[in-house]
Amino acid sequence: MTKTLSVNLGSSTLKWRLFEMPDEKQVASGLVDFFDNTKAKITVKYGDKKAERTFDEKLSLKDAITILMDELRRLKLVKDLHEIAGVGHRVVAGGEVFKESVVITKDVLKQIDDLDVFAPLHNHVEVGGIELFRQLMPWTTQVAVFDSAFHQTMPEENYLYGIPYDFHEKYGARKYGAHGTSVRYVSKHAAKVLQRPLEDLRLIVMHLGAGSSITAVSKGKSLDTSMGFTPLDGLIMNTRSGQVDASLVTYLIKKLNLKNADEMLNILNNESGLLGISGFSDDQRELKKLASTNPRARLALNMFANRVVKFVGSYIALMDGVDALIFTGGVGENSFEMREQIMSHFGYVGATIDKTKNESGNKEIDVSAADAKVKTLVVPTNEELMIARDVYKRLL
Repeated sequence: MTKTLSVNLGSSTLKWRLFEMPDEKQVASGLVDFFDNTKAKITVKYGDKKAERTFDEKLSLKDAITILMDELRRLKLVKDLHEIAGVGHRVVAGGEVFKESVVITKDVLKQIDDLDVFAPLHNHVEVGGIELFRQLMPWTTQVAVFDSAFHQTMPEENYLYGIPYDFHEKYGARKYGAHGTSVRYVSKHAAKVLQRPLEDLRLIVMHLGAGSSITAVSKGKSLDTSMGFTPLDGLIMNTRSGQVDASLVTYLIKKLNLKNADEMLNILNNESGLLGISGFSDDQRELKKLASTNPRARLALNMFANRVVKFVGSYIALMDGVDALIFTGGVGENSFEMREQIMSHFGYVGATIDKTKNESGNKEIDVSAADAKVKTLVVPTNEELMIARDVYKRLL
């Protein structure tokens, strides 16, 4: 048995899962919230147990990783850290350089950092985390698993923008997408649930959460996806604007007397979306509580659903139909209200849902109505397992 660690590093949190491979047995999972206001917290779940530690201070990323390793030993989840043979890292943007997962070398790490322009909120942070894991666990095989790699199968007509073609050739100006690791897992699992070969299916995966995207999966491959050159494009998200006319961006830079485009990008990435529309929260749970009395909370939720419906509808047309619609991600898996609001638009293709099933609270469920011609599934994503599989392949 080989232990592998899957790491999903954000700007202030580190999500992780420890697996025994090739059995794909999850040994433990958890979260290190190392930059939450003035306190840090580590949570470890193993079996039916849960361990938590809090710190009355912010932690550096290095401290967070070191404490995590100490917890794995203290809780006897590993006798020695050398039991962990591989560490897999979720990396958002691989550009056109990385079309599949790769073993990390010094050169690979530099290339990932150079691709930071394609995911300004992610790549540089992920590089910092990878460097620390390489320093703290030099014996391990470190693997980068790219969210954008799955979308490298998109045809030119779907990934190119209507700008001079030379800009793509010279500067890499094109759609790259994200959430590919999640979509890859969910689409494969959905095929098992449907008991049909993935190669025979037309699927639309709705990964809805803090970051949200829609992907058309045809014959097991990404045909088109809503995120673009960076994860800013596409749907309205928690704090991201989604699609915006470029002329509006330049207009606002002038009106707001901004010093440069970076200030505008900060607004579009961090002050827009549900937060910008509602004016008080980027959390759909909070918005739902006030939707009946607060018009802007209601508007934010309606706009979110509206954009999902538009993308799903366009992808149904692109694939000449659809065999299953799949919800995943924090919102997709947990908000029956949002699922119902979105699915109220797709009766015309025979995609109707059962209200009781949809509201059952089951994490993985077929919520299709008995007479539905198109299936609607809720499939919890497991990016970390997909990462562990990719790591294990490279350990063989």
